[in-house]
Amino acid sequence: MSQETAAMNDFEENVYQSANLRRFFRIFFTRKIVIFGLFIILLLLFCAIFAPFIAPYDPYKQDLRSAVLQPCKAHWLGTDALGRDTLSRIIYGSRTSLMVGVVALGIAAIIGMTLGLLAGYFGGMVNAVIMRLIDAMMAVPLLLLALVIAAVLGGGLSNVMIALGIGLIPAYCRLMCGQVLTIRENDYILASRAMGARNRRIMLAHILPNCFPPLIVLVTMQLGMTILAEAGLSFLGIGIEPPGAAWGAMVNDGYKYLLTHPILSIAPGLAIMLVVFSFNMVGDGLRDALDPRLRGAI
Repeated sequence: MSQETAAMNDFEENVYQSANLRRFFRIFFTRKIVIFGLFIILLLLFCAIFAPFIAPYDPYKQDLRSAVLQPCKAHWLGTDALGRDTLSRIIYGSRTSLMVGVVALGIAAIIGMTLGLLAGYFGGMVNAVIMRLIDAMMAVPLLLLALVIAAVLGGGLSNVMIALGIGLIPAYCRLMCGQVLTIRENDYILASRAMGARNRRIMLAHILPNCFPPLIVLVTMQLGMTILAEAGLSFLGIGIEPPGAAWGAMVNDGYKYLLTHPILSIAPGLAIMLVVFSFNMVGDGLRDALDPRLRGAI
């Protein structure tokens, strides 16, 4: 009898999970703007992975005889002041933007989630110390904080990723702490504690998995913001060092030719706008699909 009951419970659990999965896909793919955003993100991934195969020219090769060309058959988006193909540099710039976004968010998520988990679970003095530190970091705007850290560490890809990762820690810490404060009072957490489960097991096996849905939404939406912040740092000359291909630096380089060759700034600027917009739309779609309370709110 117990085996039949267990089999029935497993069957009901599988049906429930299947229904949730179908509901997720139905809600996520309902909005056309989310599908468009997902297409742009997949295009970004494709360009980043296969950049050496789809870029028509070497993005770092200089040809001063072909400097500042208008868009033509040979160079679809023209060339910059050093004769480098603009389209090729935009394609390779997708690698830089994606790498900075993923690594910086990885740093922020790991540190921020760990601090938030500890602060929310233990409370008391641990919560007070961690959250006051986070409040102090949140008092400084993200771009300004990243600008100061990048200026101290110096330019370069790795330093920009570290600077943005540190600047994004408060968002993950506060969200994680709020989720933990809500989940830790549930009956199954209290039952696990009464059965003698250790704090580490409760945090990792019961609390952490239930905090993932809102964190996934936050990661998706902040990828666009991180790419935009990296572009801002590169535009100011503190981000990716030359001759690295970075969209923000390309906008800055083309700014001097805005009246005669606007494509040099417009093309990378449009790439930044589309990618940031796409991540925000996909993040909204995930929020609607993962949180039933917010469905139809946007």
